[in-house]
Amino acid sequence: MLTTPSLADDTVITSHSPRMQAVLDFLRVIHNSESTVLITGESGTGKDVTARLIHNWSPRSRQPFVPVSCALLSESLIESELFGYERGAFTDAIRDKPGRFELADGGTLFLDDIDDVPLSMQVKLLRVLQNRTVDRIGGCAAIPIDVRIVAGTKHDLRKMVEAGTFREDLFHRLNVLPVPLPPLRERREDVEMLATHFLARSFAAQREPPPAVTDTLRQIFLQYAWPGNIRELENVCERIAQTCVCGTVRIGCIPATLLLRIGADAGGTPVVLAARAPQPIALDDWLRHLETSLIGAALKRVSGNKSRAAELLHIRRTTLNDRIRRCNLVV
Repeated sequence: MLTTPSLADDTVITSHSPRMQAVLDFLRVIHNSESTVLITGESGTGKDVTARLIHNWSPRSRQPFVPVSCALLSESLIESELFGYERGAFTDAIRDKPGRFELADGGTLFLDDIDDVPLSMQVKLLRVLQNRTVDRIGGCAAIPIDVRIVAGTKHDLRKMVEAGTFREDLFHRLNVLPVPLPPLRERREDVEMLATHFLARSFAAQREPPPAVTDTLRQIFLQYAWPGNIRELENVCERIAQTCVCGTVRIGCIPATLLLRIGADAGGTPVVLAARAPQPIALDDWLRHLETSLIGAALKRVSGNKSRAAELLHIRRTTLNDRIRRCNLVV
């Protein structure tokens, strides 16, 4: 198992997966490099955390780390955000504004979602990578920069080059040190460990000790494909901490929306039945777990007010009281 130093907040990259360990080994090899890095991987695989790790392990670690998601910037904004502008360059330019390249001077600039940069801006971005200078909008002189570039993409840039939506010369400028991140379904060795970490952190945020997790739920977590990868697992664990009131994390603690999304495995068998549980799962037990979870979540949301919880659940208060007793909930 490899564990990195702490990154942002309490984020730690830990892995039992040989594929992820190979990634970490490669990052150790290149930690002194100044070359551009291209991190590839599906959404939620940890590109931002990996970029921060590259920065923290580099000689630039005491200098700024400036992340920017190109997907969040419209075509009209991306030029001013990346390259900055001079006062008077346009109507609202009442003062000089440095771009992200200048803000990252001496450190690392992480250009996530680089595939979303429009073709019209790719030419200017290529020029910056080649010349190591930026031209502000409305400026008269090129500004030299000393920046390590790390880029991230969720798409195959080679295919985008073939489709004519990404410049080939820019791709080669970015793809000097490629770092492919495996999806969570290809590093299942890490699912239980990551879930334990996220549950502990989420319950700690509520000043509660992390409860035990049933073997059945562990099997479901291992079988699920996690299309949202680590981010989805983290969000699920946070929601469980917000809604679990039964003292043990079980099937009924999974949000109903997630159960519907999990649906069935590739063979069409419901995941809760396909899981290799120590004992068969009775339908009535599963429904009671689900009902307990929903009632508990509603009560927790309204600080135990039964009338408001009944409104949230679209049932009468008397019905809610009956179901609370049936589920053995302590209110």
